[in-house]
Amino acid sequence: MKKSIVYLGILSVTFFFTSCGGDEAKTEEAAKEQTCFYKYNSGSTVLEWTAFKFTEKAPVKGTFNEITYEGKESSDDLEDLVKSMSFSIQTASVETQNEERNGKIAKLFFETIGTPVIKAKVLKLENGKATLEIMMNELSKEVTGKYKLEDNKFSFNGTIDVANWNGMEGIETLNTACKDLHTGADGKSKLWSEVDLSFTTEFSSDCQ
Repeated sequence: MKKSIVYLGILSVTFFFTSCGGDEAKTEEAAKEQTCFYKYNSGSTVLEWTAFKFTEKAPVKGTFNEITYEGKESSDDLEDLVKSMSFSIQTASVETQNEERNGKIAKLFFETIGTPVIKAKVLKLENGKATLEIMMNELSKEVTGKYKLEDNKFSFNGTIDVANWNGMEGIETLNTACKDLHTGADGKSKLWSEVDLSFTTEFSSDCQ
């Protein structure tokens, strides 16, 4: 009798684990069969640049009001969609929450270096680093920065030096016109050529 009870117990345990394993396998199989399509969401996109003035590098932040997306509309591969992203940025739409400063940057910097439009596109994503191509002053240069792609959200952070695009004439012209505003506690007027870039966007998804 005891042997029968033990035997039944073993069968019950075996059935329990077999049943659990089967359900898990079905769940995994269903997840694999599900297909998701991702779409660029312009309403979630935030592009921010940070320039620096004074010897101690005080930040001046801004963005652009007119940015046109030119990548794929949608894809079932999110990373592939990110790799297709490219943008055209109208420099006259520069925005710093200061109308007078906006006009000076557009005219004294971007017009001086002959750049009505900045072109940017993603070239590569690898090991947490993204490589972008940026065209400014009729020159294309590669820029590498850190990126994250998780929860349908892409973020990029990097630094450019506009001197690499022969932009020092624009820096000097703008700094001369704004000499007093760019003069720090040490009495020196300074506008740095390095600019930090930050870009984030979320993708909408439709899974079937």
